[in-house]
Amino acid sequence: QVQLVESGGDLVQPGGSLRLSCAASGSPLANYAIGWFRQAPGKEREEVACIRGSDGSTVYANWVKGRFTISRDNSKNTAYLQMDSLKPEDTAVYYCAADSWCTVDMDYWGIGTLVTVSS
Repeated sequence: QVQLVESGGDLVQPGGSLRLSCAASGSPLANYAIGWFRQAPGKEREEVACIRGSDGSTVYANWVKGRFTISRDNSKNTAYLQMDSLKPEDTAVYYCAADSWCTVDMDYWGIGTLVTVSS
């Protein structure tokens, strides 16, 4: 079983950047696909991106449009979400999750980190 802890959430101005981290413990990160999700106030949770454990290939939500980049460093047991050109509508709690494959209903979840985009 893997435990996940997100960090890096902050208040940032529109157009700014943040890098979120997802630190894994209890099991090697390399064994899992890692997904980033977000939930804005009053909205459903939505998938942002996912990186597969098998080959490191990535998938992104259509709305990301090149602004976000998911990556992983298995040697550090950590996954990342680099977010650029942030918009106020990116304000949300961001979660990382792990499973054997990329899916919207992953088995293991962190508690989330808050990203606020505001001037």
